[in-house]
Amino acid sequence: MTAPHKTQKTQTAQTNQTAETPEQPPKPAWWHNFGAQILIGLVIGIIFGLFARHYSAGTDALAQIAQASGTLLGGLGSAYVQLLRIMVVPLVFTAVVTSVAQLRQVTNAAKLAVSTLIWFAITAFFSVLAGIGVALLINPGIGAHLDLAATKEPSTSGSWLAFFQSVLPTNIFGIGATLNTDHVAINFNVLQILVISLAIGIAAVKAGKDAEPFLKVAESLLKIVQVILWWIIRLAPIGTAALIGHAVAHYGWNAIGSLGTFTIAIYLGLAVVLLIIYPVVLAYHRLPILEFYRRVWPVTSLGFLTRSSLGVMPVTQRIAEEKLGVPREYASFAIPLGSTTKMDGCASIYPAIAAVFVAQFFGIALSPVDYLLIIAVSVLGSAATAGTTGAIVMLTLTLSTLGLPLAGAGLLLAIDPILDMGRTAVNVTGQALVSVVVARRAGILDEASWDH
Repeated sequence: MTAPHKTQKTQTAQTNQTAETPEQPPKPAWWHNFGAQILIGLVIGIIFGLFARHYSAGTDALAQIAQASGTLLGGLGSAYVQLLRIMVVPLVFTAVVTSVAQLRQVTNAAKLAVSTLIWFAITAFFSVLAGIGVALLINPGIGAHLDLAATKEPSTSGSWLAFFQSVLPTNIFGIGATLNTDHVAINFNVLQILVISLAIGIAAVKAGKDAEPFLKVAESLLKIVQVILWWIIRLAPIGTAALIGHAVAHYGWNAIGSLGTFTIAIYLGLAVVLLIIYPVVLAYHRLPILEFYRRVWPVTSLGFLTRSSLGVMPVTQRIAEEKLGVPREYASFAIPLGSTTKMDGCASIYPAIAAVFVAQFFGIALSPVDYLLIIAVSVLGSAATAGTTGAIVMLTLTLSTLGLPLAGAGLLLAIDPILDMGRTAVNVTGQALVSVVVARRAGILDEASWDH
């Protein structure tokens, strides 16, 4: 009789304690939304960046805090980009090798690859048309007041020969090193890694049963890499705050100066692609436009902040698979390929407007044939930027094809980081878009994933 009595008293005490302790109100849905978290990080980063920029001058305590804030923002942002980039090589290798093996299970795998390249070209074509149209409407090079004497040609320029040479791997890992004055910089050519991975994957398929243990190891390693990537991706709101804060503190608006009209032209062209051309493509394939942009927002925002398609590639692939319904077998092929060759911002909008700017600045009239050359270079030459940094290589390739002075590219170097933010945002969004469109056209898109 005693034990039941004690049990009843214990239950009564627990009930009273529960009644006395109010339940915590549930957090709103946006609190758990990854895109909302990045947006919050964006706002916080802008606030800290403005603080660091406006109060860093001087020697008082407030200035020291502002200077330390700027340094901290730069360090955190660089660390986050480095975390993303360090996973690119294992992700590309394991994902491509595994996808080649798994593509056997997908009907018309070769047709998928061809369709991907075709849609790369289609969106690039309309993007370069938008760039030419905006340039002719705004005329950014007319009346530009720049000191040409202080301008020099960029140290790196693009060429078709360099592109074909970059495709051939220099070693089995696609890794190179550059000797600087005080250190050795290690770099990797993703296009070479892509070629190596495709060759190994195809060879493993041809080897048959003897290669199955290797393919299982590659698949297991891919799963491990994806887990690590998710850990890094969850840090994106912090990385976002640091990167945008550093950009605001370091660049501000002073660098734009006399190139304000050119900057407006670039961002207007990017907006046409992002808000008109891409939505038309989505509507044509009966895909919800607003829902696509809501889901791809983490990719677009990180591209804007990191200025690196390769650095964002892990996030792009994960969003394409989990949020956009693209099958893993296809996404692991299309996204790495797009990260090196699909660049509507860097290879279409930017060189088109910049070429018109340089021609107008030097008083050189462009003929209809020149505009056709701009279109051809933009559609066919975006892969020539593979393994290089920035869009200057693509611009110099366009200028040399048109016979325009390469020194014109040097006029634009001062504001290139500001322009590169918007260019990369469009690049990575287009990479996700094409993977969704091709998957939809092939009938392999997971339609159910769009319902929640």
